[in-house]
Amino acid sequence: MTRVDFYVLPTGDAHSRRVLACRLTEKAIKQRLTVFLYAASEEEEQVLDDLLWTFRQGSFVAHERLDALGAQTEAPVLIGHRAAPQLPKDILINLSPATPPDLDRFERLIEIVDQDEAIRQAGRRRYRFYMDQGLTVHTHRLDKPE
Repeated sequence: MTRVDFYVLPTGDAHSRRVLACRLTEKAIKQRLTVFLYAASEEEEQVLDDLLWTFRQGSFVAHERLDALGAQTEAPVLIGHRAAPQLPKDILINLSPATPPDLDRFERLIEIVDQDEAIRQAGRRRYRFYMDQGLTVHTHRLDKPE
């Protein structure tokens, strides 16, 4: 069963959410876990693609964009906004306001919510959905901006 973790940021900006996603991705890779970053759009995919190389000094998170690939890949980190990868990944990080597809194919789902009202409301809807599905949900409130 998929474990769901909500990370709640004290700020209300998309950049902080994306940087936290990059930091969590880097941490997972160091633990030899695989990650799928589920973006809200193709534009956000591009931002994440660039940010994974630049989010901190010396950062280097090897990744590929799923929607740009003609075939499936075994890259440890994939970014996409349409469908989950065919090959299983350990962690799904959701940056979309929608409930991501194929939740049961991931061991862990990470939701990153900030103080923007639209993001908070969408996060609350997903939280209720996960609870209704019988998933275990954990909340982590972060005290300072990421």
